[in-house]
Amino acid sequence: MTIYAIEGSTGPWEVVVGLEVHAQVISNAKLFSGSATTFGAEPNTQVSFVDAAFPGMLPVINREAVAQAVRTGLGLNAVIHKVSRFDRKNYFYADLPQGYQISQFEHPIVGTGVIEVELSDGSTKSIGVTRLHLEQDAGKSLHDQHPTKTFIDLNRSGVALMEIVSEPDIRSPEEAGAYLRKLRSILRYLGTCDGNMEEGSMRADVNVSVRKHGEPYRTRCEVKNVNSIRFVMQAVEAEAARQVEVWESGGTVVQETRLFDSNRGITRPMRSKEDAHDYRYFPDPDLLPLVLDEDWIAGLKAALPELPDAKQARFRAEYGLTPYDAGVLVAEKATAAFFETVARGRDAKIAANWVTGDFFAALNRTGATIETSPVSADNLGALLDLMADKTINGRIAKDVFEAMVETGKTPAEIVEERGLRQVTDTSAIDAAAAAILAANPDKVADYRSGKDKLFGFFVGQTMKAMAGKGNPALINETLKRLLG
Repeated sequence: MTIYAIEGSTGPWEVVVGLEVHAQVISNAKLFSGSATTFGAEPNTQVSFVDAAFPGMLPVINREAVAQAVRTGLGLNAVIHKVSRFDRKNYFYADLPQGYQISQFEHPIVGTGVIEVELSDGSTKSIGVTRLHLEQDAGKSLHDQHPTKTFIDLNRSGVALMEIVSEPDIRSPEEAGAYLRKLRSILRYLGTCDGNMEEGSMRADVNVSVRKHGEPYRTRCEVKNVNSIRFVMQAVEAEAARQVEVWESGGTVVQETRLFDSNRGITRPMRSKEDAHDYRYFPDPDLLPLVLDEDWIAGLKAALPELPDAKQARFRAEYGLTPYDAGVLVAEKATAAFFETVARGRDAKIAANWVTGDFFAALNRTGATIETSPVSADNLGALLDLMADKTINGRIAKDVFEAMVETGKTPAEIVEERGLRQVTDTSAIDAAAAAILAANPDKVADYRSGKDKLFGFFVGQTMKAMAGKGNPALINETLKRLLG
């Protein structure tokens, strides 16, 4: 495993990172009310009296949000606490109507777990999960709607969040990115969070400190609400470099909350960092402790889908894929399902090459997703069948695929419409090859005198003469016979 360090004037510094990920629970209702959770609704149209903190309104726990948290804990190989408790976390913002957030502090619903990440050098690393707790989201302050006023949208107020806290096991920007990608993949497989960071349904607080090798932990700073994996990696690098500069100049890093400026690639102060006692946590008097039934937990566990690590191991064993290809194909649930449809009953390695090669390239080029792609898994599989039964050759298949991307038609339709069937008539191949040799007597003489590399020239010219539709194996066989 490559060791990441920041070089300062006093030598290398080790980076220590822990991530607090806020993942919005996939649920039709909020954590303590029946209000809808649809993204993009008109401001303040999904707000109940509970969400708006009207006097006398009492929270009622959403059973499905609890189930989603337990499913996530099980997917993280974590301890599920059969008894947990909700507390009030007291602080005051305009977008927090109650003046407190209902969260979990001393008794979270999920305890310690672990996430295995794969790094670019082929190594793997286990990163510990400290806890997962449920809490309600705040509303949203809108500062760009009026020149002198801030508007408040409470649609998000009360939405169920899972805060997933890692151990300070991360030692580089790459490891931070790998952890977030793996966590997002697990959440999407489980169907507990959609992981759309651009919509704010998954965001990260990045805790960064630096130290000399072998030292205890030094003071950390928290970079708040980073909303993309790329920005998390950049924030780790920028904040670590800032702290090294502070320590080496004789200063002291102050514990504080900072923001990442993605345009300038720096972090800047937001506020002094609060400790737990600043929030005056105490048990929420309106909510009883949450007690989970062992059989209910077992039922959720039995219904879990196949998760990325298990699927990757199966792809390697069942399809003979490399660790890299298997990792790429299982990163997203939709990609894994697409590949399995293409590979079913076919050469899996060829299927993997087409999916990770031409198909992914087409998605990147067109901006499409697997769900919106004009090329379905069934049609890509049908294209491989046309190559396997020698209806078309590999070169023509590339052209057919591009036509599939452009038109959405099946490969069979395109082959028939454009007359692309591979020529296997030996007399036609003999005639084309003989004509090429007759037109290039000097190259024929050179080949026969020992310049073997010219054979590729004859193959290419014959294929060109046949508009790319000649069977390559038969062309090779014919030329060897005629040149011999």
